[in-house]
Amino acid sequence: MTGSTTGPVASAPTPDGGVVTFLDGGDPAGFPVLGLHGTPGCRLSRWPDDDVYARAGVRYVTLDRPGYGQSSRQRGRSVASATTAVLAVAEHLGLDRFAVTGTSGGGPHALACAALLPDRVVRVESRSGPAPVGPGGLQRRDWVADLPDGEAMLQWVAESEIRVVRERQAQQDELVDTLGQDLGSLDPRVAERFREIVREQALQGVSGAVDDTFALTRPWGFNLSTVDVPVLLTHRTADAAAPPSHTRWLAARLRGAVTSYDEDAGDRSPEDDVAAAMGWLRG
Repeated sequence: MTGSTTGPVASAPTPDGGVVTFLDGGDPAGFPVLGLHGTPGCRLSRWPDDDVYARAGVRYVTLDRPGYGQSSRQRGRSVASATTAVLAVAEHLGLDRFAVTGTSGGGPHALACAALLPDRVVRVESRSGPAPVGPGGLQRRDWVADLPDGEAMLQWVAESEIRVVRERQAQQDELVDTLGQDLGSLDPRVAERFREIVREQALQGVSGAVDDTFALTRPWGFNLSTVDVPVLLTHRTADAAAPPSHTRWLAARLRGAVTSYDEDAGDRSPEDDVAAAMGWLRG
């Protein structure tokens, strides 16, 4: 599998003197698709069997958003700032035209690429992505701006979430080690990848999650009405971070967006969903 944590980590320089780390896999000669992980997450947030992307004819490149994994932190970044990291990786790899997909908290960052990089980005997918909050958005969360020390509060919340994730992961590790294949529906590849993600995404503590939370609850830095490339909005109702109302709100404001909810998936497996999305992004 290409998506292993062993071996050297690939990185690209950013204009501010930092680096963005990424994982390049799938078909080297395939159509390039850049993947943006959720909140939290990292470049390892991808299907563990890289052959899925190769069979879809896609070169799949996932990257660590600033503050996650081994990418340099960008304090005060906005959702629109995602274009800096995406462009850095694209330039480093010599990618002229490409598609972008973002999951959960990565969805708005993918839409930013659609709005701000129309000469490079040809298609975009947002999977269970949240809608904007605040004036003109789906809802308003003034409590973030009104806190006298908002970052300290979010730091505490994020650290608490990380502790819960690690406790749950320890329980899952014990189950995996004890029962192995007897767990039935649990794919051991997915379980192992999840363990890798939990470790890697928190190498810098909770910086990435804190910065993401601020970026998502402040003005995004672009207007959705300027998006003029095909957009696929997919939604899994199991993702509690963004209920279907967020996807419906986005669909009403993105011209010609294609929407797909998990009830439309029928008997497709998660691997089939990945392949279908990659096929659409490849165009």
